[in-house]
Amino acid sequence: MPDAPVPNTITGRDAFLRVLKDEGVTKMFGNPGTTELPIMHALSSAPEMGYVLALQEAVVIAMADGYARASGKLVSCNVHVAPGLGNAIGSIYTSMMSGTPMIVTAGQQEQGHGLTEPLLYAPLVPIAQPVVKWATEVSRIEDLPRILRRAAKVALTAPTGPVFISLPGDILNNEAAIDMGDVTRVDTAVRPSDAALEQLARRLLSAKKPVILAGHEIATSDAFAEAAELAETLGAPVLQQTVAWGAHFPSEHPAYLGALNRDQKYVRRVLSDYDLMLCVGADVLKMSVWSETEPLPETTKVAMIGLRDWEMGKNFPAEIALRADVKETLKALIPLLRKLGGGRLAEQAKASLAEISARNWSTQRAQKAAKVATPTTSPLPAEWVMMRLSDKLPKDAIVVEEGLTSTATLPSYFAFRDRNSFFGNVSGGIGWGIAAAVGVQIAEPKRRVVAVIGDGSAMYSISALWSAANQKLPVIFLITNNEGYQILKNRLKLFHGNDTPIGMDFNDPPMNIAKIAEGFGLPSERVDTAEGFDAALDRALARTDGPTLIEAMVKKG
Repeated sequence: MPDAPVPNTITGRDAFLRVLKDEGVTKMFGNPGTTELPIMHALSSAPEMGYVLALQEAVVIAMADGYARASGKLVSCNVHVAPGLGNAIGSIYTSMMSGTPMIVTAGQQEQGHGLTEPLLYAPLVPIAQPVVKWATEVSRIEDLPRILRRAAKVALTAPTGPVFISLPGDILNNEAAIDMGDVTRVDTAVRPSDAALEQLARRLLSAKKPVILAGHEIATSDAFAEAAELAETLGAPVLQQTVAWGAHFPSEHPAYLGALNRDQKYVRRVLSDYDLMLCVGADVLKMSVWSETEPLPETTKVAMIGLRDWEMGKNFPAEIALRADVKETLKALIPLLRKLGGGRLAEQAKASLAEISARNWSTQRAQKAAKVATPTTSPLPAEWVMMRLSDKLPKDAIVVEEGLTSTATLPSYFAFRDRNSFFGNVSGGIGWGIAAAVGVQIAEPKRRVVAVIGDGSAMYSISALWSAANQKLPVIFLITNNEGYQILKNRLKLFHGNDTPIGMDFNDPPMNIAKIAEGFGLPSERVDTAEGFDAALDRALARTDGPTLIEAMVKKG
């Protein structure tokens, strides 16, 4: 018979859940296997730890990523040994790029058993290390709380990001008297020195034509209002960073011009109008494909504010680089600018904003919308679908986007009204969006989440639809179906002059994603007319007791 339990002891599995709860984790996303059964056993006695089941590990991580990005909370993900961790790596890479605070764990074979190389075994830490801030394996039950405490601290300390812990089965099943430790939080909401702030303020005031590049730290530091006030104070136009993977500035603000794209020649042409670019929590002109053209003109100098010092001067030198929290810095910088600039600055800013209003986002939107006619043929123009969707959504709707070519015009029509209005894919690895929308809706239960996903992206993680149905989430999945990898077709023609793509079409046989969704329990319909789209979207918006899918057939190109 097993030894009787020792008083004041705890099993590794119960300690694991207790520490996570103490660290503020309220959701665990997972896909279990045999090595995770100790955790699943413990969860039956911990209903407060909401467990969300996904049907594949890449979907687990992407759902958790959406949840953490929308809630700002630390999240736990549990995957299954080496193959499961391998499945998850692409999604963890995306979470690393977005700085998502996440503890990823995987059950591991019992210590010593791995020496025999059993089924599913491989060392897990080396697999995870390239895509996380820190990775380790627990080798003593007494160390489990310390490792979890360190993992939470590392994940939540800016620059935030995922961490990984390998959990051998014997650690989870063993029982011992353990010091559970306590929470540590590193306060990174710091501002620069007075001297540094004055240097930046005077440099901004000396610039003839400054421009603000708005980035994701405006969202993560909750600095939407401060960023808008900075633009008003300077009278400076605002551009969103080249990878628009979040709502980084209020679209309807008079100073907002829209997002830069990743065409080096276009970006260089736009920035050549300005002599100083102030990067506020932004990536500095991240691009996709190589070009012989540098996107930053030699005449445009750079100043930076943010917590990710690796980005500062990485590709382009920065005259001033302040490693500081965006919100706290702007709160101190704005009154200093007003003090140093005085009435002259106020007058200049007023005149500049009036000039910008003739070409700002709102003006551009109205001009573009006036040119888009209601389609009378099929399939639908993707731009009309994006415009119509934006017009019909409630003001507080949240859009999760991963449509690539079909959603290219979405940022021109959908207004970012707060920092959680919009979530996009940061890494370029597709399959994130349809799963992330599930997590975003869990984090934002009072708001309507609409996932606008391309057909190619959707099929990477289509099983996320089941999780949405299982959780009874009112997500609207809008799948834009152009029957192929259109972005690859476009680039094949652009880069190589080849208009006969191979391996890029989904038309033999054609896919019916609405039918697939029905198999996962979602009310679904396929539409290819303007009237059909409007009616389907109205029905989807009226439904609040579960998810709905609309498959919109859109034109190729």
